[in-house]
Amino acid sequence: MNITRALRSYRSYRSTVNELDRLSNRELADLGISRWDIPAVARQSSR
Repeated sequence: MNITRALRSYRSYRSTVNELDRLSNRELADLGISRWDIPAVARQSSR
């Protein structure tokens, strides 16, 4: 993986984590996501 792609992937991951982290537990539950699932969901979205 080249450095540009790695950086882009990391930025996407961090952006997704930050967005999901701002949601309340109730909003996350409505999406079917728990707080513990946020990193895994973010990893999948940054691929």
